[in-house]
Amino acid sequence: MRKTLTYLFLSLLSLFAMAQQQAANILDRATEALRRAGGIRAEFTVKADNGYLSSGTISLKGEKFVLEAGDTKTWFDGHTQWTYLSSTEEVNISEPTSEELQSINPYVWLALYKQGYTYSLQSSDKQSYKILLTATNRKELQSVTIYIRKNTYLPLRICMMQRGGENTDIQITSCQTHQSYSDAFFKFDKRNYPDAEIIDLR
Repeated sequence: MRKTLTYLFLSLLSLFAMAQQQAANILDRATEALRRAGGIRAEFTVKADNGYLSSGTISLKGEKFVLEAGDTKTWFDGHTQWTYLSSTEEVNISEPTSEELQSINPYVWLALYKQGYTYSLQSSDKQSYKILLTATNRKELQSVTIYIRKNTYLPLRICMMQRGGENTDIQITSCQTHQSYSDAFFKFDKRNYPDAEIIDLR
């Protein structure tokens, strides 16, 4: 009986290690696909447990992005972030942490999966791989499930679970690669928002 239990335990460990290695290979390929894609423009929908429902677009180049959703537009140039609220005509300027960026830009997960998270391949079908990332300590985002397209290795869907148990589901509805963006595109330009109030939170 003891030998049987030991065999089962070792088999489970072997399967877990295999799933983790498969997930690492897929995430590595996804990271490389994102790098090769150059500029990206994606449309998405967001659905949260609290009833929040929205849609928007995100434009990416490396670590830089411009995110538009609802009445909010966010620019990030790799260091500084500007968030414009059209309802109040305010622009908040900040320098976000890596964890804050994770909740704003879901694509960051493809670059940070080796930092404080375990990962494993949960399943796969004809269209995508399903990979679960789980925090190794008490992070605000406790787990992330990423669905990666098999034909492009780009994200198809991202589900995030907060520490309190609230879930956010992001569906990528379209994705265009090899877009041309200047560095200035990722910076807030006051000339386009002459009446905006600037609030510097740095």
